[in-house]
Amino acid sequence: MKTKKKLLDLVREKIRFKHYSYSTERTYVHWIKQYIFFHNKKHPIEMAKREIEEFLTFLATKKHVSPTTQNQAFSAILFLYKEVLGLEIEEWNIQALRAKQRKHIPVVLTKEEVQKVLKNIPMDYSLVVHLMYGCGLRMSEVLNLRIKDIDFGFDKIYVWDSKSLKDRTIPLPQKLKQQLTTQVEMVTQLHKQDLDNGYGSVHIPYALTKKYPHADKETIWQFLFPMKNISKDPRTKVQRRHHLHPNTLSRNIKKATKLANLTKRITSHIFRHSYATHLLQAGIDLRSIQELLGHKSVETTMIYTHVVSEMNKAKLVSPLDF
Repeated sequence: MKTKKKLLDLVREKIRFKHYSYSTERTYVHWIKQYIFFHNKKHPIEMAKREIEEFLTFLATKKHVSPTTQNQAFSAILFLYKEVLGLEIEEWNIQALRAKQRKHIPVVLTKEEVQKVLKNIPMDYSLVVHLMYGCGLRMSEVLNLRIKDIDFGFDKIYVWDSKSLKDRTIPLPQKLKQQLTTQVEMVTQLHKQDLDNGYGSVHIPYALTKKYPHADKETIWQFLFPMKNISKDPRTKVQRRHHLHPNTLSRNIKKATKLANLTKRITSHIFRHSYATHLLQAGIDLRSIQELLGHKSVETTMIYTHVVSEMNKAKLVSPLDF
């Protein structure tokens, strides 16, 4: 007799099928659990518009969560109903009290400030951060790069399954070409050692494991920036080499910021903001920048016009300086 799968197992299975990251999987499962527990463990199929609104309002008024966190919870619930239960809840017109969203102009670095930080990044992480700034990549995008994604023939970098679910190509910075060649050679050698030691497999997207059953041990599928040590895959429990840990990279960026004596709050995403702003200042049109960043809408990219406008205000002077 076939055992019926549990709801959360179905959620995990659908998330992996759609190539969502492990962190997204953990986040969605967490919020779906919270939603179910909030309603005394009722099955979501027995709940609808009213229960969703009550939960989201509770998060805003009682838990005082940020708008980002509330939206994260709502996204998890949307995923549950649409992708797992097959219900279109957009038609329910959810009217929960939402946490107030503030619109912030992103902080960017000057070209000189970028160079100060880059000079202080440890050697093991230098190429990663150079790519984030030189290509406008999100941290998740640069860490998920594989050897096959670097096209030395056409000087392009391929970004697959990005946040916008829109694949794109980015010009390969010529200043990084030799370093990238060396990195590929290093990873190729490391992969040979792993194979000799009985390892050598790498995580590949869920659906591709069926289409390419032996791809996980091919060199071209190896992460461009692998961890130093073999670790256990949290999903499959297989011992393999994953990419650099995001927390480790963030920690090294923070250290480099202190060494550079900068007072701005610098995160990995500030390099992406700086990339877009510096392109705009150089005269690159907004539509091209939109394509390079992988934004779905040009309205998202337009925030950088406000950044440049704010920078231009620096040319104005205070009456005290007249």
